[in-house]
Amino acid sequence: MAMLEVNNLKTHFKTQDGVVKSVDGVSFSLEPGETLGIVGESGSGKSVTALSIMQLNPKPPVEYPEGEILFEGQDLLKASDSRMQKIRGNDIAMIFQDPMTSLNPVFTVGNQIREAIRIHQQVSKQEARERTVQVLKDVGIANPEQRADEYPHQFSGGMRQRAMIAMGLACNPKVLIADEPTTALDVTIQAQILELMVDLQERYGTAIIMITHDLGVVAQLADKVMVMYAGRAVEQGTTEEVFYDPLMPYSWSLLRSLPRLDTAGEVRLLPIKGAPPSLIFLPKGCNFSPRCPFVKEECHEIDPALEEKKPGHRAACILSVEEIEESKHRVDEQLGVEG
Repeated sequence: MAMLEVNNLKTHFKTQDGVVKSVDGVSFSLEPGETLGIVGESGSGKSVTALSIMQLNPKPPVEYPEGEILFEGQDLLKASDSRMQKIRGNDIAMIFQDPMTSLNPVFTVGNQIREAIRIHQQVSKQEARERTVQVLKDVGIANPEQRADEYPHQFSGGMRQRAMIAMGLACNPKVLIADEPTTALDVTIQAQILELMVDLQERYGTAIIMITHDLGVVAQLADKVMVMYAGRAVEQGTTEEVFYDPLMPYSWSLLRSLPRLDTAGEVRLLPIKGAPPSLIFLPKGCNFSPRCPFVKEECHEIDPALEEKKPGHRAACILSVEEIEESKHRVDEQLGVEG
């Protein structure tokens, strides 16, 4: 049995303008020590999926009309508030996007980490203090004894992110959800944070859900990838399958919109035209059809299901594998891409 299994999850927000289908039928599983990368443009439902797992979406306006989130066999959508409080931070922890707004500015960093340890581990103040210093040391913060008594504003951006990781790992969670953990960090600090997460995963055997729009981060860390668009999973497979043989035009378009070193002559990018659709008024047929470079007439009528195109590799597209490969090859030739 998978440690975490999400089945047909639907997270809807009721608004005055209509129902926002932020997550609309997403399914995936996560094994111990495994890393799942969730990628997609802003507004595709990545963060809402994570907050649904943590049960941090406000009710109302949120409702879950269908689906289940099974953690070690227990459906978190049916768990009581007291049960979720025991799970959050202890069994499932989350690193939020902005460490400056996620850390409380009026409490020391050490105080905030100790709070999580004492709530879940039932240890003395001294033991919690020792554990706090150790976890700060584990994430590479120098002089952890001194730093534990300092406030968030006394930490640099990279150190605040390390402190957030330390807080997430303080209770040795079984699942760590990292929501854009390298956003707003320079590339050197990004590399250090990613190396740190790999090291800590190997040390503690933590399963990680990495949510990001940075495909380079996913390529470096993830074992498997889920691509989201307009609240749905549109492609799922191993990192190698999705990166080197994308079978959904949206995944392929994301990859082709990035700078590459193997373009002939002048480097040309292929931007994705248009913008993601409204999650209240979705287009008829395939949600990606108004922006798709491989679109056919039928795409505006048929809403494709996520199905297996190759063994273990699933994509939501009515085109056959042969049609997708032919279309990719044609556009790559126009761009001067060798492979």
